[in-house]
Amino acid sequence: MGRPVIVPVAVVGPTATGKTALGVEIALALGGEVINADAMQLYRGMDIGTAKATPEERRGVPHHLLDVLDVTETASVAAYQAQARATIESLLERGTVPVIVGGSGLYVQAIVDDLRFPGTDPAVRKQWEERARVEGTAALHRRLSELDPKAADTILPTDTRRIVRALEVITLTGEPFSANLPEPGPPRYGTVLIGVDRAVDELDERVERRVERMFAAGLVDEVRRLEKQGLREGKTASRALGYRQVLDALAGDGDLAAAERATVVATRRFVRRQRSWFRRDDRIRWFDGGAPDLVDTVLSQLDP
Repeated sequence: MGRPVIVPVAVVGPTATGKTALGVEIALALGGEVINADAMQLYRGMDIGTAKATPEERRGVPHHLLDVLDVTETASVAAYQAQARATIESLLERGTVPVIVGGSGLYVQAIVDDLRFPGTDPAVRKQWEERARVEGTAALHRRLSELDPKAADTILPTDTRRIVRALEVITLTGEPFSANLPEPGPPRYGTVLIGVDRAVDELDERVERRVERMFAAGLVDEVRRLEKQGLREGKTASRALGYRQVLDALAGDGDLAAAERATVVATRRFVRRQRSWFRRDDRIRWFDGGAPDLVDTVLSQLDP
């Protein structure tokens, strides 16, 4: 009898839907290992605010690409692509199922699609960064909307770094940034894409409860500790949901209750962006994260 075909499973969808727990269950059932696809969980020490699975929650399942960056380092999708693909290929080579788990859409796409990464030019980037400083990020996002509406639709109007990067690529290549975002085809490695979502009202409530738990569990102390390690200087880490709101409060009026409320609002907004991103991908099979038989139903879909 030939060796069974082993393909990766990707568990994707909005924040707070239950992806982490489902990913562990799938890995346990299939003898797999988890690969993180949440950009902010790449950072060491950013545990509470990213809802990073604790060692107990991992239940003995090896997890890859967690805690690989300092908060002062800038996360790179290109670097992540190389590391994640190397990990997947290593797992497949030894007959282990890679279970990719996360809600960072571009990071998942970097694994399963032929996502290209054009070169950079520090001088061009500096020009756009200066315009962002002088004119404001919103003005740059409007400019991006004029030059490349498709790219602007996928980038948050507050995400200065990604807006600058998109404009840099447009300047250097003379073509839309979105030209480097391929149309979905057969996913690399034959990856099975599993989407987890919940009703809007239910997920809004889960987000609020989740943020409450984070603040109660010591998010503010975590931010203070990371601030001493250079969190404010980190271009990526300092913008993470919850961390940015707490940093702003600590630097301003110290109203941490307001920071908590702002985190809820920002997270709900982010959830809608995630949903919009993933729902465009017809390759994803969607499941209700609140279904009592979720694990069994998903596993039944993974049977050869």
